[in-house]
Amino acid sequence: MKQITIEIKKLDPRAKLPTYQTSDSAGADLYALLDNAILIPHGQVAMIPTGLSSAIPSGYEMQIRARSGLASKGLIIPNGPGTIDADYRGEIKILLLNLSGKDFEISPEMRIAQAVIAPVLQAQFTPVEELSITERGEGGFGSTGTHN
Repeated sequence: MKQITIEIKKLDPRAKLPTYQTSDSAGADLYALLDNAILIPHGQVAMIPTGLSSAIPSGYEMQIRARSGLASKGLIIPNGPGTIDADYRGEIKILLLNLSGKDFEISPEMRIAQAVIAPVLQAQFTPVEELSITERGEGGFGSTGTHN
């Protein structure tokens, strides 16, 4: 698998570096940096610190995605995937939304999200008078059908 170097700074000595759980994992787990467990009430969003900052190479982003095990219990990334841009040097914090129907406990050093490194292209947005015609046209939500 192709690798890229991402510089990571520990803002707190207790912070844990992202870890891949298997050799073919696309996402590296990110860990909560908390002094004590916290509860995220049902329907609420919490911002969880990781104690890490990064220097992502230009032309790449770090996507913050939900862990499937937590998502299956109702804990999701509300802006998922979130994006950490190459020029951001602040602390990586994870937004978690609790849709579980009950309070959800986040404990210190809990794996709370995944970081996926992805290439980025920037577009040149060019104004035009008309767009090319397609079969779909202006059909939006549900326009291609809802059945398999």
